[in-house]
Amino acid sequence: MTEAGKLRDKLFFQCRAIVDDGFGNEVSGDWQTKFTAAAELIPLKGGEPVLAARLAGVQPYIIRIRSCVAARAVTPAWRAVDARNPARIFNITAAVDPDNKNAWLDIMATQGVAT
Repeated sequence: MTEAGKLRDKLFFQCRAIVDDGFGNEVSGDWQTKFTAAAELIPLKGGEPVLAARLAGVQPYIIRIRSCVAARAVTPAWRAVDARNPARIFNITAAVDPDNKNAWLDIMATQGVAT
C-alpha cells in the first residue's frame, strides 16, 4: 500500500458549520476546519471521462490519508484545502476504505470546480 514517505502534502479537511439565522432556522455557515492530515495526492490521468474533465479545467484526484475517527466522518459535503496553498481546493466526491482494514482512506476529489 502506501508508505509514510509518500504523504508529502498537508490538507485541511473542512465542512460547513450549521448556524442559527436569528429566526430559529438552521442555515449553512462558513467552512470550518475539522482536522488536518498528511496526504498523498494522486492525479488521475487516463480514461475518457478523466480526459474530458481535464479539458473542462477539472482535475480529478485520489487523496490517500491514514484512517482515523475524524477521517471516517468525511462525506461529499466536505472539502479539502491545501495547507501550503489555500487557493487550491478539492471538492470531495467519495471516501472509501480500499482494503477494508481501516488503515487508509482513498478520497475521490476534484480540483477546479466551484465549492
